[in-house]
Amino acid sequence: MLPLPCNFAKCPGLFYGTSVGDGVLYRIRIPGGILTTKQFCVIAELADEFGTSGVHITNRANLQLRTVLTEIPSEIFLKLKEIGLASAIPEVDHLRNIMGSPTAGIDPYELIDTRSLISELDNYIGTHRELAPLSPKFSIAVDGGGAVSICDRSNDIIFNAVSIDTKIYFRLKLNMGESHFERFLDVGVLLEPEECLEVAIALMEVCLQYVGIKIEKIVSNRKSRKPRLFEVLDRVSVEKFVQEVECRLSFPLRRISPLQNLSPDRINPLLYQHIDVHPQRQQGLSYVGIAVPLGKLETWQMRSLADIAQKYGSDTLRLTPWQNLLISDIPQQYIHEVKSQIESIRLHWDATNIYSALVACVGNTGCASSATDTKGHALSLAKYLNERIALEQAVNIHFTGCQKSCAQHTKSDIALLGSIEENKRNIEGYRVFLGDGDDSKFGRELYNWISFTELPPLIERMLQVYIAKRTAPDESFRAFVNRYTIADLQALTSDQ
Repeated sequence: MLPLPCNFAKCPGLFYGTSVGDGVLYRIRIPGGILTTKQFCVIAELADEFGTSGVHITNRANLQLRTVLTEIPSEIFLKLKEIGLASAIPEVDHLRNIMGSPTAGIDPYELIDTRSLISELDNYIGTHRELAPLSPKFSIAVDGGGAVSICDRSNDIIFNAVSIDTKIYFRLKLNMGESHFERFLDVGVLLEPEECLEVAIALMEVCLQYVGIKIEKIVSNRKSRKPRLFEVLDRVSVEKFVQEVECRLSFPLRRISPLQNLSPDRINPLLYQHIDVHPQRQQGLSYVGIAVPLGKLETWQMRSLADIAQKYGSDTLRLTPWQNLLISDIPQQYIHEVKSQIESIRLHWDATNIYSALVACVGNTGCASSATDTKGHALSLAKYLNERIALEQAVNIHFTGCQKSCAQHTKSDIALLGSIEENKRNIEGYRVFLGDGDDSKFGRELYNWISFTELPPLIERMLQVYIAKRTAPDESFRAFVNRYTIADLQALTSDQ
């Protein structure tokens, strides 16, 4: 097993690096985000050996090694294969990992444990070289219907668990692209759990038929020119695509109205169930969700987390698509000690901590597309706010250096879009968006430019107004700002 040349694909993988602003980037696929402490420690060793000092948890629950300045030798890839972290066929490693809920198998609210299905899907992809021509962004998610849902994450194909007459099925949803009114389209198909692998294979085979399709809408800065699923669906229609899939199956598809609601109202309504302490479905055990500031872990923190998981948990760690992680299977009597040890390594477990819902892309220190130092600014803002504001609910603050919004593809409470104001001597600043809004994927625009030096006091005022004027302690920040017009919000947050 040899590393592939860096120009094999522009999307990062394990067997080939992608050149970025701060060095070479490698990505390690973690199917479902779950890995053993042994795997975690081997990755820490790899990060130390190649001078990266740590790893980054991605918004697909993968791990990235950044700022690698020396070539990784082939024997390292063999070692990673031995412990289950490398694909048997390097040519398909660029395809994205199978995303699953980080609480699969332990969530008290889930309808079905999806871990075995995720493993089957990953094994199929990792052993079939003919899938290599798929877009590097081709992605599948499997959601078990629990409290920690991943149905809003950016994936091409979603299998979403539902319940009907006490029996569990998966609904099939397809990503229609950001410009589509209903981005994740329910195609009106019910699948039994054992049918999902065959359907996923058929979906991939039909996608392969269209790898040569002409893409009419040229997207600037696109890393992959292979057609995405939504581009194929724009050309051939959902109906034809699903018909072609069904022709490849050994069974007829089970049709149902996309509007029919099959699931009971079982989902815990609280946000950020991937942070803090939560009881598991296994009696007497809990998981602790740990906030990792902007997804960056130093190698000494990784080893300490592995020690905690070995001593108090089940020898596993669970990465989340929110760039955090969980330690599961902790007996109740050890929760206090685990929380104390997490704090001792400069990490947090409280969902109300500003870092818990703070997201930022890599910024202009590592990406030419970014207008601003998003990570540096995000850390500076968090430090400022933590010294001045005490929250009772998590508030999602999203820094993005450009319109691509690589770090978070969903709406946030506060979105900050990097921008350079040239007539102000190239000062770095941000467009500020709040809550929901149809006019922008970032929400409603509050200000079209604020310098970063002005930003922390502005966000502080926003949060102070929210705490003072919310209708109830459980009203979310997004629900609060959605009740006001932009003019009213500008008046409320003015420093005059």
